[in-house]
Amino acid sequence: MRIHFGLDTRATPRQVLAAFTDVGDRRLEVWSRTLDPAKYEVREHGEGWAVVREGSAGVRLWVLLRYEWPTPDRVTWTLLDSDHCDRGAGEIRITPRDEGGSHVDVTMQHAGGRGLRGRAVLLTQGLLGPVAFPRMWRAALDRLAG
Repeated sequence: MRIHFGLDTRATPRQVLAAFTDVGDRRLEVWSRTLDPAKYEVREHGEGWAVVREGSAGVRLWVLLRYEWPTPDRVTWTLLDSDHCDRGAGEIRITPRDEGGSHVDVTMQHAGGRGLRGRAVLLTQGLLGPVAFPRMWRAALDRLAG
């Protein structure tokens, strides 16, 4: 399952980068409407990378991701483990907008749904993700921009 979408936000490129790369307590504030604190755990982190366990509130799903941010305009992730799929990766590209704020271009791929539940999750993400993810992410980033 591949999802691609773009969104515009009032957040500056620097704020967008921080939203996706700050793995401290601030992450729970920025993503408070989508990130479940009970599932959140930073396993390892260093300069330009982090391994994080995350999941959304209200659903019994979790992923273990390795985030990397090799440049200030790019964040990538690789799925290391999950309770519903075997493989996954994603990329976020951040560009400044002439009128202020940022454009965020996102591509994510997940495959190998584990059992009927995993296949159902991937199907649902494929159908609803292109609409739901941009709305949720824009709302969080716009709140961050204040």
